[in-house]
Amino acid sequence: MEDPEVPTEHLHEEIEHHAAHSKAPWMMGVALSSALLAGLAAVCSLLAGHHSNEAMIEQIKSSDKWAFYQAKGIKAAVLGSKLELLEAEGKPVAQKDRDKIAEYKKDQDDIAAEAKEREVAAEEHLKRHVIFARGVTLFQIAIAIGAIAALTSRRRFWLVSLGFGAAGIFFLLQGLLGH
Repeated sequence: MEDPEVPTEHLHEEIEHHAAHSKAPWMMGVALSSALLAGLAAVCSLLAGHHSNEAMIEQIKSSDKWAFYQAKGIKAAVLGSKLELLEAEGKPVAQKDRDKIAEYKKDQDDIAAEAKEREVAAEEHLKRHVIFARGVTLFQIAIAIGAIAALTSRRRFWLVSLGFGAAGIFFLLQGLLGH
């Protein structure tokens, strides 16, 4: 999975330009809050990417465990067929072969438990990825609305931008604290 991109550099430059040339005292607040939101968006984006990668790694490990589980099952089936043939021919069956089949079955139970744990871990990482991705989206919206505030010199857009930024912070904290 790819990291969510944060293409806000151009907007931030535009906001800084308008803040430097504006006579409105709140315009510097727009520039500063947009810079802070861009930083938070970058952090959120990195965390979203990290959890996306971890989810993929855990899923791959789970798949590997399930393949190992199947290999043990095949070995047990082959050995079981050997035992059935020997019994059908009235030949003695070694106890070590019976023990080996039981060992394969126990190994399968252990492997299945670990594979399921990996699946749960993958799902948890994916959930956190989604939470952080939502945060990135809200930070990007906040920065864009901040740019609208700077371009139109309308303070209420800046306040709306701060509201979206607060929602982005909520998702950032939710992802950090583990929802």
